[in-house]
Amino acid sequence: MLAIDTHRGHLDPDIATMPVSADIATEVVEASARLLAATRDAGIPTAFLVMHNRTVKGESEYLRNPFWRAIEDVRESLTPELPSTIRGHNLVGSPQTEVMPELAPEPGDLIVTSKHRLSSFIDTDLESWLRTLGVETLLLIGINTNTCVQCAAFEAFNRDYGVVVVSDCVHSMYGEDLHEFGLQNVARCIGWVLDVDGVIEKLQGSESATPADAAAVGA
Repeated sequence: MLAIDTHRGHLDPDIATMPVSADIATEVVEASARLLAATRDAGIPTAFLVMHNRTVKGESEYLRNPFWRAIEDVRESLTPELPSTIRGHNLVGSPQTEVMPELAPEPGDLIVTSKHRLSSFIDTDLESWLRTLGVETLLLIGINTNTCVQCAAFEAFNRDYGVVVVSDCVHSMYGEDLHEFGLQNVARCIGWVLDVDGVIEKLQGSESATPADAAAVGA
């Protein structure tokens, strides 16, 4: 189970710096909590990938990216009908970098704080953890469907993992159209798209497997 950017910077309406809408945040968090309860019961290991924005030479490292700098320079919002900030998003040490309390990591979960761009794999220890566990299949949840989640799906596919995106545990601050695009792109090109009920049904169909068996085939 890879929980990608399930942090307050996207999902807490009170302090989010790149928010999804409040109703979507509630739905995603509730569905994700339900899914995590089921996967943990099945012995499936969990990793939380959390975007962190460092200050480099007095300014946000994100502004090194020419597109993000251009967006910030013209004060364009990446979130339709909601304010957003690239410069101030998920600064190291800020409450925005905290995983939503309803999804809080448990002992034994991997917490990756070296995710500094859209990729969950580049310059992180995610892959070594997966290889150590002998994982073959990844369940992806989080924000945004069309950026960080889709990036993880592509990267996992390129490494020959099975890819499953859980549709009601993902969404996009960029809008419903790009959320749907991300799901379609995965389903038609990269892997499987299931909802929480679909995943739980699959897990219940494997009830004869031990937690060690489950850990060997999924994360």
